Amino acid sequence: MTDLAEKISALNEEIRGLERKFGREPDSVALLAVSKRHSADKIRDLAALGVRNYGENYLQEALEKQATLGDLSLNWHFIGPIQSNKTRGIAENFDWVQSVDREKIAIRLNDQRPEDMDPLNICVQVNLSQEESKSGVELDNCVALCEAVSKLPRLRLRGLMAIPAPETDFELQRQCFRELATLYRKLADTYTSMDTLSMGMSNDYIAAIAEGATMVRLGTALFGPRPA
Repeated sequence: MTDLAEKISALNEEIRGLERKFGREPDSVALLAVSKRHSADKIRDLAALGVRNYGENYLQEALEKQATLGDLSLNWHFIGPIQSNKTRGIAENFDWVQSVDREKIAIRLNDQRPEDMDPLNICVQVNLSQEESKSGVELDNCVALCEAVSKLPRLRLRGLMAIPAPETDFELQRQCFRELATLYRKLADTYTSMDTLSMGMSNDYIAAIAEGATMVRLGTALFGPRPA
């Protein structure tokens, strides 16, 4: 627990330092702990240190953790590819969905979101690198999907998310993120509910913060290597 406390303290301090370095507003970058394949006990330890936002890729795994951690006030983000037969479970049990890439999925999430719950916060996932193996709408089709999401009453359009192809060169990382940030700023002028640019993971979050990320999704940097 001491090691974890030191790790989260150092990471928060680094993020605040990066905000200053790149001219960002103080406290403008939020941390999403990517907890897939990590135990509920690890999440409980992190929650005790003030971390409230958790990202999960697999519905059944997430539901089991949510049941175990039901005594805690946490925000759950679904960040994995979405199959049509999983939308009800996601709509009923998550606060955010960051991986909407098709209007069909958005409609199902809207229709299956319980009326006694707040609207489901949505980020549209963009496939920046046009990788066939990754989910995400193409950049050219992003505006139309955001428009469709904005019209669904049980959803709240919050922003954009991307998982670019792995890249080790810092300037190339920035260049890729800049493309998404430019589109995000244009859309945010149209949709007042948009306030989230979710980009950057453990290997490229510095470049993401430099280019305007408001949320970075960190797993390995927090939890260490993911269990097999």
